[in-house]
Amino acid sequence: MALQILVVEDERDEGEVLCDLLAEHKYKAVHVDSADAALAALNEGHFDVVISDVNMPGCNGIQLCERVRQVHPDVPVILSTGAATVATAVAALRAGAWDFIIKPISSQMVMVAVGRAVEHHQVKTELRRLRAALAASRPIEGIIGDSPAVKEVVDMVLRIAPSDATALITGESGTGKELIAMAIHREGPRASEPFVAVNCGAVPSHLLESELFGHVKGAFTDARRDRPGLFVQAGDGTIFLDEIGEMPMDMQVKLLRVLQERKIRPVGGDEERPISARVVCATNRDLESEIDAGRFRHDLYYRINVVTIDAPPLRSRGGDVLLLAMHFIQRIATRSGKQVTGLSVDAARMFLEYDWPGNVRELENCLEHAVAMSRHNEITPNDLPAKIRDHRTSRIVIEGNDPDELMTLAQLENRYVHRVLAACGGNKTRAAKVLGIDRRSLYRRLEETQAIEAQASAGSNGKATGGTPPVSEPTSSSPSS
Repeated sequence: MALQILVVEDERDEGEVLCDLLAEHKYKAVHVDSADAALAALNEGHFDVVISDVNMPGCNGIQLCERVRQVHPDVPVILSTGAATVATAVAALRAGAWDFIIKPISSQMVMVAVGRAVEHHQVKTELRRLRAALAASRPIEGIIGDSPAVKEVVDMVLRIAPSDATALITGESGTGKELIAMAIHREGPRASEPFVAVNCGAVPSHLLESELFGHVKGAFTDARRDRPGLFVQAGDGTIFLDEIGEMPMDMQVKLLRVLQERKIRPVGGDEERPISARVVCATNRDLESEIDAGRFRHDLYYRINVVTIDAPPLRSRGGDVLLLAMHFIQRIATRSGKQVTGLSVDAARMFLEYDWPGNVRELENCLEHAVAMSRHNEITPNDLPAKIRDHRTSRIVIEGNDPDELMTLAQLENRYVHRVLAACGGNKTRAAKVLGIDRRSLYRRLEETQAIEAQASAGSNGKATGGTPPVSEPTSSSPSS
């Protein structure tokens, strides 16, 4: 749907020229010749930006700007005048004008001002929509977002929660895998029973068996009494095995036996004990690649991977980053006693453009910093960490008229493969699925790209390369093996 611009110009010819310019850039422009007609048009329809002449008979452009700011505060107003004075510019700023253009109007100047104003309007509209969404009731406690990726997670949680099926939650670090596991527990019939979580990578390998299965008195030097393991402590509830991809191979064998027989034997004990807890696992590793590398058992993988839920990275969730930001701001501001209520438009734009390699965990950390630094009721770019303020996005140019911006098909393919791999957090299985190829084909493409890059590097050091290879775009996330 084309964005709509309202042009307010009492000179018919000038108004039509401006409308034609906007139409060339795919905007839908409507021309009116007075402030009264402009206010009527705004009340009857939706407009993204208003461009108004300052010097008009009756209600002038500055007075119109004041009225628009009162009645339609989210619609940016760009003022134009052929008689530019300091007094006029100051009056325009006080009236709340978004930008000020001096006639004769340069087409480039107009399009830059309109582009910035449209972006400002869209971000502000999105912030308002997300505030309403945050205030509305959510179907699952702890899972915040209305992007398609999050809706799919919510749907999966609600469908599998009533069952006893073992679930595997995959996703990058910081994407909220434990929150999803807790949601599965809370939405099912075991909600009143314990939820017990353990990070398999945080417990030393020689203690992990005792931690999970317990031990009897005298089993080892410090075993002064019997101790039930986490499987027993979970009772009829849920045990969450986080980062199961970090589990040592010898423990994988023992866990597989427990899952198959639903019995545990404490360390040093002679008797087995039945267990009834539901098992939910999570990993930030590509377990199929780990199986290929001999670091994870395929039989355990099939046992825990009855149902898979992918926790999406924050960069693939669109406007959810703003929804989550407002949630964290409310919580952090309440805790710290600061009167911070939201994000400025410029800060929100930076949040949307940043890649968030640390996902939701990094976002929360950023907002802890921002709320502490803030001196206003909105977080501004100056309150944000430097890495977010200074971030510059890199985009693949497909459409364009400058041949120097465009690339060969080989370059485009290489960059896109790496872009998909980065978006999937280095998970080759998921990236191959997005690309529509099998994993072995993806491995082959990556090996070819690495060989080309090595050849190019050798060439840049004065060695013969036999031609100019395609250039592949580096990614912020290196592929996992």
